[in-house]
Amino acid sequence: MFAEDIYTLSTPYREDMSVKGYHFGKGEQSACIIGPMRGKGVQQMYICSQLVKTLKELESNGCICSGREVMVIPVVNSYSMNIGSNFFGVEGEDINCQFPGKTYGDTTEQIAAAVFNRIKDYSFGVQLTAFHMAGESVPHIRMVENGYQNSSLANLFGLPFVVVKKARPIDTKSLNYNWQSMQTAAFSLYTDSNEKVSVKSARQALAAILRFLTRMGIIRYESHSGYISHVLNEKDLTAVHTMCGGIFRRKAKVGQDIRYGDAMAEVIDPYRGNIKETILAPTDGIVFFAHSESLISEGDLAYYLVHRLHE
Repeated sequence: MFAEDIYTLSTPYREDMSVKGYHFGKGEQSACIIGPMRGKGVQQMYICSQLVKTLKELESNGCICSGREVMVIPVVNSYSMNIGSNFFGVEGEDINCQFPGKTYGDTTEQIAAAVFNRIKDYSFGVQLTAFHMAGESVPHIRMVENGYQNSSLANLFGLPFVVVKKARPIDTKSLNYNWQSMQTAAFSLYTDSNEKVSVKSARQALAAILRFLTRMGIIRYESHSGYISHVLNEKDLTAVHTMCGGIFRRKAKVGQDIRYGDAMAEVIDPYRGNIKETILAPTDGIVFFAHSESLISEGDLAYYLVHRLHE
């Protein structure tokens, strides 16, 4: 293993911010795994740290296949990580909306350009990212539909679901979209936690990455086969919104089997304590995403449901 400084940002008032990459094996640029670009992705950073630890052990045991090289970037936005803020700097910009970046642009564009220029030639790319809304989701692989996506390869992670989403204008500035445009087979991996470390979920994500690297002939590693992934389009998920705001008391958990009419959550009046709304399941299915904050506003997304696949 050797470490590389991909980008360094110097400031006069605090320690330099350095984006580091850790390399394992030698040869073809086979796979790159990159951690959070937002400051609250503690779970994703933890998974990357465990991946670095595991790959170091595999390399010392000669389990990185000959002519293959893997790079892991545990975190991109360490400044925001230190202060618990999702976005970078006083401007509050999202680095994942700046790709492919500009070498002579503003700070976030320079960071994106330095990272992208270093990782764009890898055959496979895995981004550990957080859901854009406050909540928990079923562990899954997500891909942007831009003509280059390959859901068959995504099945090799062995996670329960693979979600394909239609590209929106904002997605054209994301790492996943630009990676795919450079002919890299790119995947975004989501777990059920962001700001807090979930050891169980982290182990599942780590096993999924190692399983994929093994099946692609990059490492030698013994693992179980995982799930046979179900591929679905994001538009096919059933969204459940609130009709009013208040204190959110969740009853249905992520991954739970739900029947039509089941009480999934309650919205409590923050002053009087009475139940303002009982959120009922609009269909049979599985809870794919659940709001996790204590407060919720009118019209907010409370749940995503996957329609029941079989009896």
